[in-house]
Amino acid sequence: MLNNIGATVAGHVLIADDDEPFLLRLERALARRGFRTAIAASVAEGLAQVAQDPPKYAVVDLRLGDGSGLDIIEALRQARPDARAIVLTGYGNTPTAVAAVKLGAIDYLAKPEGADEIVAALLAPEGCLPAPPDDPITPDAARLSHIEHVFNQCEGNVSQAARMLNMHRRTLQRILKRDLGRDTEDAANLSD
Repeated sequence: MLNNIGATVAGHVLIADDDEPFLLRLERALARRGFRTAIAASVAEGLAQVAQDPPKYAVVDLRLGDGSGLDIIEALRQARPDARAIVLTGYGNTPTAVAAVKLGAIDYLAKPEGADEIVAALLAPEGCLPAPPDDPITPDAARLSHIEHVFNQCEGNVSQAARMLNMHRRTLQRILKRDLGRDTEDAANLSD
């Protein structure tokens, strides 16, 4: 899916994410900031976009429905070595961050990141290190955010979310109730 919105000032950017509301919001935000946008909801669509018209920039989700966004990063690096790509994910860990950088990503950001931070990472001078955040997220807050994101992706199905998080269902229920204020007892019994 290719969209040309407004004048191209900042360059051509590919946004690959399978979370459609997030994808469309980020597309609008980057278009307002002068980018010519192309969007992809899967690895296959992203690879097709790269083959058709390799973008100067890319914002790629790590996990897409049909595979790893790192495949798009690798294809982009081969098609356009000067491209600047960042990985945006809710499933961050050190091995995938290292793999992303080895494949050519210039940054690795945790969801939900704002459009201004994404643009700053894309347009940062080469070799420039990002400034530390003014209000860094604590490890506990990051963990809870990840748990809530996975729970929402599973549409409130506690058992499915617990499997994805590799934790016991009752442990997840306690975390959801105690730390996130969600009462899941009835929903969990219906979804098992």
